[in-house]
Amino acid sequence: QVQLVESGGGLVQAGGSLRLSCAASGDTFRNYAMGWFRQAPGKEREFVARIRWSRPWTSYADSVKGRFTISRDNAKNMVYLEMNSLKPEDTAVYFCAADDDETRIFGMRYAQYYTYWGQGTQVTVSS
Repeated sequence: QVQLVESGGGLVQAGGSLRLSCAASGDTFRNYAMGWFRQAPGKEREFVARIRWSRPWTSYADSVKGRFTISRDNAKNMVYLEMNSLKPEDTAVYFCAADDDETRIFGMRYAQYYTYWGQGTQVTVSS
């Protein structure tokens, strides 16, 4: 059974940085892509970033490009989201998610195509 557990959220001032971690277990993940999504109060869950497990291929939402970096440690089954130059509009619950088709192109930014989800971690950026 696949499990994803996020950590690293918290309260930070605008311009600050946070690093989110996602511990994955229950599978080898060799054919998975891992994603980060976020959901602010009253808003839909939105795509943040994605990384393939077997290749160093990444994709980012325009709103975070140049500020956030997704990475993974295959040996530890960990996925990270380094967030820099944080803005108040980055405030949300951040979710780690796993897509069991790492080659997916169409739909890779849509939550419905991700099979497994973590419980989320709150990130709050104060102005």
